Amino acid sequence: MKRMLTPEQLEGIRARIPARPETDVPMPYEDLVRRILTQGTLKGDRTGTGTISLFGQQMRFDLKDSFPLLTTKRVFFKGIAYELLWFLQGSSNVRWLQEHNVHIWDEWADSDGNLGPVYGVQWRSWPAPTPDDPHRTVDQIANVLNLIKTKPDSRRMIVTAWNPAEVDQMALPPCHALFQFYVADGRLSCQLYQRSCDMFLGVPFNIASYSLLTLMMAQQAGLEPGEFVWTGGDCHVYDNHIEQVLEQLSRKPYPYPQMRIHKADSIFDYAYEDFEIVGYQCHPAIKAPVAV
Repeated sequence: MKRMLTPEQLEGIRARIPARPETDVPMPYEDLVRRILTQGTLKGDRTGTGTISLFGQQMRFDLKDSFPLLTTKRVFFKGIAYELLWFLQGSSNVRWLQEHNVHIWDEWADSDGNLGPVYGVQWRSWPAPTPDDPHRTVDQIANVLNLIKTKPDSRRMIVTAWNPAEVDQMALPPCHALFQFYVADGRLSCQLYQRSCDMFLGVPFNIASYSLLTLMMAQQAGLEPGEFVWTGGDCHVYDNHIEQVLEQLSRKPYPYPQMRIHKADSIFDYAYEDFEIVGYQCHPAIKAPVAV
C-alpha cells in the first residue's frame, strides 16, 4: 500500500495541532480526532490515499436532552436523514436518494444506480433460505423492534449488515457493520461497531444517523432515549483531510441541538418532514475529497 506521509511529516503535523478549546461543552468526537493525530500510526489503505490510524476507540453520546450533530462544522443533516430512511426501505439503488438531491452514494453506484446487497438489503431482507422456502428472508429491523417491545431484557437485540456470503457483491462492504440495542430504566440505548472509520467525512454522519435511529426506535417502542455508544475499529484520518481536521480542531464547539420527531405509524413510515432540529448553531462546513 502506498504511504503518503513520512514520520517526519507526521511530527510536523503533530506540532500544529491546536490546543483543546476551553469549554464545558462535551466534545468526544473532537477529542478522539485529536487523539488519533497525536497517537496514531501511519498506514496505507485500499484507496492509496494514506492514513493516520488508531485502533479500538469509543465515544459516548447522551441522547436524553440533545442530539449529537457536530457543531465544529456544519453537517449535512438532510443527507443523513434521507440515507437512514433509504436504509429502512431496504433499497439497494441510489435513484430515490438522487430524486431528493442526495448524492452521497453516487461514487459507488453502477450506471443503473445499483449498489448490490448493501445496508438496507441486509437490514430488511437478510437471505435465510430453507428447503421449503428458498427465497425466505429475515427482516432484522422488524425483529429487533419486536424484541425491544416484548423482551426488553434480551441480549439478542442485534442488527448486522456484515454478510460474509454477500460482501463481494456489495459496491462497498459495510463500514458500520453491527449495532445492538439495550433497554434499562425505561430508556433505549444503542451501540454501533464500525470496522472502518473515516473520521472527518463518514463518522459525523454515522453518529447522527444511529442517534436518529435510536430516537425513532425508542419512540416506536414507547421508551425514552438513553445513550448512543460508538465503537470504532480502524479509526483513521486520511492524509488529504489533515488540513481540514486541523481547522476543525481549532474551533470552539457549541452545545448540541435538540431533535423533535413527529411519530409515524411504524418505524418504516417516517418521512424527512417528521424530523425537526431545534437550536442548531454551528461553524461553517469544511469540504474534503472522498476516498473511493
